[in-house]
Amino acid sequence: MNQFIDTHAHLYSRKFDPDRKEMVERALAAGVTRLYLPNIDAESIEGMLALEANFPNNCFAMMGLHPSHVQPETYERELAVVEDWLGRRRWAGVGETGIDLYWDKTTLAIQQIAFARQIEWAKDLDLPVIIHSRESNEECLALVQAGQNGRLRGIFHCFSGTVEQAKRMVGLGFYLGIGGTLTYSKSELPAVLKEIPLEHIVLETDAPYLPPVPHRGKRNESAFVYHVAEKLAEVKNLPLEEIARVTTANALKIFEPVK
Repeated sequence: MNQFIDTHAHLYSRKFDPDRKEMVERALAAGVTRLYLPNIDAESIEGMLALEANFPNNCFAMMGLHPSHVQPETYERELAVVEDWLGRRRWAGVGETGIDLYWDKTTLAIQQIAFARQIEWAKDLDLPVIIHSRESNEECLALVQAGQNGRLRGIFHCFSGTVEQAKRMVGLGFYLGIGGTLTYSKSELPAVLKEIPLEHIVLETDAPYLPPVPHRGKRNESAFVYHVAEKLAEVKNLPLEEIARVTTANALKIFEPVK
C-alpha cells in the first residue's frame, strides 16, 4: 500500500466529535499514517493534545496562532499562550500562522506582528513554520524573506498563487502544501504545479475544510488525501506510487530533518 502524509488537518474540530476515532482509523487504513495538527488559538489546544495522546504514533501537534484569530484586544495574550506552550515540550512545528486578508484587512498590521514573532520562535526552536497566506502571498513572502537566515523552513499551506510566487516560495526554502482545491474544475493549480518540481510539494487536506472531488459538499477528512495524490499524479504524469514516495519524503524532511 502507498503511504501518504497529511501535513495539515484540524482533526480536533468539533465537526469530528461524533466519529473522531473512526475517522482517524479510516485514514490509517487508507495509508495516511502521519497526520499533522496545526493549532488555531488557545481554545483549540486541549482537543488537539487529546487527539495526539490517543494516537501518539500518528498524530503530531503544532503550536501557533491562526491569523484570523489575531484581534486587537486579545492577540498579545494569545501569543503569550503560544510562547508558553512552545517552551513546555517539543512540537512538530509552529503554526498555523501567517496573514489572512480574505476575512479582515483591518488587522493587517497586527497580523504582521504576530506572524513575524512566530517566525522568530520557529527559528529559535529549529521548527518548521506552517503559513496561512489567503490573499496575502506577497505580504507573507516579504516577512519570510526578511526572516530567512538559512534556518527558516516550512510550508505555504493551501498554496494558491502564480508560478512566479511558487518559485519564490521554493527559492526561500519552503514547500507548497497542496490539498483538495487541486481537484476543482476551475482550479488554476494544475497549470502552476506543472512548473514546480515534485520535490517541493507536500500533500494536505485542511480537514474538515476544502474536501476534494468526489467529496465536495461533505466534511473533509485525512483519508481523502488519496484523491489529491491521484490528481497530482495526473497533473505530473507520474505513477501514484511516485507521488506517494516523493511527497512523503518531502514531509519528513520538513518535520524530521536529519540533524
